[in-house]
Amino acid sequence: MSDDTINTDPYTGAAGGWGSMKSLAEIGLREKNGPETARELTRQNKPGGFMCVSCAWGKPAHPHVAEFCENGAKATAWELTSYRTTPEFFARHTIAELRGWKDFDLEQAGRLTHPMKYDGATDKYVAVSWAEAFADIGAHLKRYDPKKVVFYASGRASLETSYMWALMARMYGSQNLPDSSNMCHETTSVGLKSAIGSPVGTIHLSDYDVCDAIFYFGQNPGTNSPRFLHPLRSCAKRGVEIVVFNPLKERGLERFTDPQNPIEMATGKSTPIASQYHQVKAGGDIAAILGICKYVIEADDQCQRINAPAILDHAFIAEHTTGFDAFADMARATDWSTIEHESGLSRQDIEAAGAVYARSKRVICVYGMGLTQHVHGIDNLHTLVNLMLLRGNVGKPGAGFGPVRGHSNVQGQRTVGITEKPELAPLDRLKELYDFEPPREKGWDTVDACEHIIDGSAQAFLGLGGNLARAVPDTAAIEPAWQRLDLTVSIATKLNRTHLLPGRNCYLLPCLGRIETDEQAGGAQAVTMEDSFSRIYGSRGRATPAAETLLSEPAIVAGIATATLAPNPKVDWNAWVGNYDLVRDAIEATYPDKFDRFNDRMWTPGGFWKGVPAAHRQWLTESGRAEFNIPTALNATGFAEAPGRFRLMTLRSNDQFNTTVYGYHDRFRGIKGTRDVVLMNRADMAEMGLAPHDLVDMVGDADETTERRVPKLMVVPYDIPRGCVGGYYPECNILISVKHKAEQSHVPAAKSVPVRLERAA
Repeated sequence: MSDDTINTDPYTGAAGGWGSMKSLAEIGLREKNGPETARELTRQNKPGGFMCVSCAWGKPAHPHVAEFCENGAKATAWELTSYRTTPEFFARHTIAELRGWKDFDLEQAGRLTHPMKYDGATDKYVAVSWAEAFADIGAHLKRYDPKKVVFYASGRASLETSYMWALMARMYGSQNLPDSSNMCHETTSVGLKSAIGSPVGTIHLSDYDVCDAIFYFGQNPGTNSPRFLHPLRSCAKRGVEIVVFNPLKERGLERFTDPQNPIEMATGKSTPIASQYHQVKAGGDIAAILGICKYVIEADDQCQRINAPAILDHAFIAEHTTGFDAFADMARATDWSTIEHESGLSRQDIEAAGAVYARSKRVICVYGMGLTQHVHGIDNLHTLVNLMLLRGNVGKPGAGFGPVRGHSNVQGQRTVGITEKPELAPLDRLKELYDFEPPREKGWDTVDACEHIIDGSAQAFLGLGGNLARAVPDTAAIEPAWQRLDLTVSIATKLNRTHLLPGRNCYLLPCLGRIETDEQAGGAQAVTMEDSFSRIYGSRGRATPAAETLLSEPAIVAGIATATLAPNPKVDWNAWVGNYDLVRDAIEATYPDKFDRFNDRMWTPGGFWKGVPAAHRQWLTESGRAEFNIPTALNATGFAEAPGRFRLMTLRSNDQFNTTVYGYHDRFRGIKGTRDVVLMNRADMAEMGLAPHDLVDMVGDADETTERRVPKLMVVPYDIPRGCVGGYYPECNILISVKHKAEQSHVPAAKSVPVRLERAA
């Protein structure tokens, strides 16, 4: 549903404000939401209510009157839409026809209502009974090699469902448990784990109340986590210096009008957010962070020479770290001209940031996929850890790491066993509890799964939510390969592009949404999830289900499990479905250190903390200390500069959450009516002889023979570093090879993709 009128006038307003209010009103009218939606919004992200189905930002114990953001409210309106995708809908449309629809239009068709099976003879989905679907899926799974079956989990599924999903996969014999983390924050899991021994953030939401400075890298709160704007606004108002490193000027990091502040809404005033804003080149963060480290180390050297108070926390470094001397020597030896070239920033700007770091006692480092989605993303994280260790900014109030996660429970899924890495799952404990032999070999992560689907060695794909075929790289290779799988099963609430790539046997299984009442044999059920701060919350839906024919996610997992696995007296799948307390008891038995008294604590206002050792300065690393690491490269892109080669950053719009497109108005970037654009620096445009709204093809420029091309993108002049361009995700995924991934973590390197531009024919 793109708009016939395309507009690219720059947006001059603040984040939030009346623009957010208007956007919410528009989606409510479009979805024809009733009074029930307004009622549910009052319960969103509040103790005893339901946890947002969008991002994983923290839920305070003492919430705002409206504890939801623009995108969170859109997600609620989207899920509680009045539209339905019924068997009659599928009778009217072939799959070939639906492939011609845009992503927005597919999901706008409404909530799925019946289990469906693909009929190749008619190229249509046809309704089947739940019993028939489970029996046929189970019969197929029994014929496959478990090591060639993928059990993917989207980051929205609850802790209860995720635990059941992982247990089912391992009892079946598969360790192929990729999830959304593999696409975004796996670099965090690997990089932080190796450097400080904990794979997640170390701060609490309350640390923002006492920090002195925030260093902010590669994350856009205005689009990806708008509720974060409230603590950022509070920090800015009390004088916290917020130093931002991001290639694009993002409005949420510039200024914010609080929609819940009557004075700001009435006067149009806003709060400035960033005190410094440095537009680092895509892939230039290693050099920028190293430059800050160099400044601080050399300033401390000077203090030592003149017997002035130290800048570095030498006591912390001596007691808690290893590798400092080698890293400090490397930082001193790296010349400023190299740092300036690789970062795209001036020495003066980097030193200005360094001066803030040097004088601040409690610093929080915030980052997102702008750091993780690069070939050398691990070096990004390690260099960031080095910076924080220099002044002991880990494991004390108001200081630490604050990675901002996307999906609402993507971190929690890992906590309860969704992982392809055997060392991260309590396999011996599972064997003891359930009397089976779990697989011990490493399974497939998301990129591995894509490679096996492309080469034909994967036999089946089961997806617990998500739109994976649309989200992953190498779209042109993935889409035909997906249809060669022998079995594809998707558990979903709405239709998306992955469902239009049916395997030879294919099922589409509709589930209840988190906001809806989940009535089981034991009464109305609740679920739990974990946020970016490692806190666990209960969530209870009360909205009327979209259809009486829907099953809950746990019921669907149990249905597949009982049809596939041999009976096991230690696992009563049906009893678990009837009472989710029993699933939580099983989680507690499996992870007693994190989930002690799980059922008793799940409704704790503000959630209960599962614990992060590094937050207590307990370093579970090989050395037993926090480790300084020397970066292997100063350019995170993994490719060389070349004439005509640009660094593409894939982006989300203000009207989008991951692959879900809510509309065609990227308000903060001033782009309305289309997503087929490329953001360019005006000097780069002039050098290529391009004018605004000219059409270009974006072509992959990796050193390989496969051609990847996105045709006829409209050129939009934008404040972006030279040599860098921006384009929307997932439309630009076709340009990313599955081989273009982060070293060690295998995250697709979507924030620095080599491309060139050609005038459209």
